[in-house]
Amino acid sequence: MEKVYVFGHRRPDTDSVTAAITLSYLKNQLGVNAVPVVLSDINNETKYALDFFKVDTPKYLNDVKVKVKDLNYSKKYFITDKTSVYQGFLAMTTAKIHKIPVVDEAQHLVGILSMGDIAEDQLSNELHHLKASYDNILEVLNGTALTRFDEEIEGEAFVASYKSTTIIETIKIDRSSIVIMGDRHSVIEYAVNNKARLIILTGGSNIKPEHVEIAKANKVNIIKTDYDTFKVTRIFNLCKYASEIVSVKNVLCIQELDDVKEFISIANQTKYSYYPVINRDEKCLGMLRLSDANEVKRHKVILVDHNSYDQSVVGLEEADIMEIIDHHNIGTIGTSMPINFRNMPVGSTNTIIYQLYNENLIPIPKQMAGLMLSGILSDTLILKSPTTTDLDRTVVTELSNLIGIDYKEYGINMLKAGSSIKGKTPYEVLYTDFKIFPLGDRKMGIGQITTTNAEEILSNKDAYVDLLNQVSMENDYYFTALFITDIIENGSYILYSNEGASLLRSAYGLRTIQEGTYLPNIVSRKKQVVPNIMAQYEAK
Repeated sequence: MEKVYVFGHRRPDTDSVTAAITLSYLKNQLGVNAVPVVLSDINNETKYALDFFKVDTPKYLNDVKVKVKDLNYSKKYFITDKTSVYQGFLAMTTAKIHKIPVVDEAQHLVGILSMGDIAEDQLSNELHHLKASYDNILEVLNGTALTRFDEEIEGEAFVASYKSTTIIETIKIDRSSIVIMGDRHSVIEYAVNNKARLIILTGGSNIKPEHVEIAKANKVNIIKTDYDTFKVTRIFNLCKYASEIVSVKNVLCIQELDDVKEFISIANQTKYSYYPVINRDEKCLGMLRLSDANEVKRHKVILVDHNSYDQSVVGLEEADIMEIIDHHNIGTIGTSMPINFRNMPVGSTNTIIYQLYNENLIPIPKQMAGLMLSGILSDTLILKSPTTTDLDRTVVTELSNLIGIDYKEYGINMLKAGSSIKGKTPYEVLYTDFKIFPLGDRKMGIGQITTTNAEEILSNKDAYVDLLNQVSMENDYYFTALFITDIIENGSYILYSNEGASLLRSAYGLRTIQEGTYLPNIVSRKKQVVPNIMAQYEAK
């Protein structure tokens, strides 16, 4: 069953992560192969919740761009360098592809064998130096092994088509000789006595027992075939190793993790027909044609706790969005087909997911109940945020009763676990929960962190202000701010880049403003920060 990835926004908070997990569990109960993932590292608060309820952290998802590995290319399509040219020909004929990668023992690319290479080698119509395995020769000639001493045969091949006396008197046969002939006993005797590397008896010819004994004594390999001499000479070059005639020109390898868009761009420039696919270890995985890019297998995804491209996974436009569950304003995401979109004005995505369990009559295990509770308590600041609704309060009561837990005590411990910034840089603190919002024809960046000790940050406010100014300049934001929300005092301290002072002062009706100004009862970015700033900006 095809996977459906479920994830929250790029800077995952507790509601986002737990919603991905709880919704995935529900979907699996309904027959969907849903997999929860995160788009970056989780914070300490979320770790506390997952550890408390003994749930593993979801795996990391880098992007959902369509990769080469997602294409229906010819996977496991290659031969080894010791494979015969004949077997390479059969593989290409079966696959209806006129080229095939040739790899060594480590599966690293040696070159490309093509029908053209085989035709050129065959049309040369020359018997010359051969290097092949005994088995390859036996297979191509449909032969029988009369004597066998070498697993690999290498030598100069010739057809004993002259008079026997001429051959014996003028042709030197030694350990490097491969002799093709019928039942010419005098020549056979000459060859075995001179320790030929290989004798190929054509036309089902017989060999005298005494010549076999000499061959055994001198370790002469003998293969017998029913093919006549003409056919043997016509197909003999097919016995050789594929590596003997591979091409290394016009070969461009494509990484399996390369974006398909990038591959198409490269293919349009190079105009090659085929591209060997390799992995990070440079092992060949198969062969890719440009036409294979038409059979794209897009990732299927479900979004929770967000519905805008800016906050979502990289490459979302290349994926199929199956569903969105969110409690924020409608963002920028559009879809090419109708989907289930549940958006409600509640304090937490998990409040909505709780309803989905009930609607689908799916029992809620205690682990899932605990994660739902954690997400709601986090997003509503233990039901103190102005975003909190009566439905959130009802769901918290029902979940805490189901688990048998004091939600206030648990919520305070969870928020405390997440409020510590020990060992974190200002950059890490700012981006703990950082979102970008439109502001006219520009954007603003608003970070928020909850804490029980705002002084940890305020004591180093100069470093934070420098960072905020830098972020604004590098990203061309109208301004950037960090709201330090004290969960004990139920208010927020504000740090901001230089351009934000006037707008923030007006947004909160302040006579004066300075770095670290305290805003009592301001705890919700969604209801009390972004709307206030936008309204003031539009009123200018």
